Amino acid sequence: MCPARVGPMLDDMTNYQPYQSPTTAPRKRLVRRTDNRVVAGVCSGVAAYTGLDVTLVRVLLVAAVVLGLGSGIVLYLAAWLLMPEAGALS
Repeated sequence: MCPARVGPMLDDMTNYQPYQSPTTAPRKRLVRRTDNRVVAGVCSGVAAYTGLDVTLVRVLLVAAVVLGLGSGIVLYLAAWLLMPEAGALS
């Protein structure tokens, strides 16, 4: 019969690493992208941040402009002013 394992065996201790805090992943930043931009890079930056396709973000913006009676334009201008450009953070 094989004895029941009560604790870690000596073989298990050869690769023992004390607890280390997990490394923090780099934070995602909402920035205006300089690549794939049409006007200011807001839609491209939002698409990169959310993981959506940039065309879908642009279609949603146009829908917000048309259906929201121009509120999409105000949102775009506010994002243009508040979002930093991608190169400015480096």
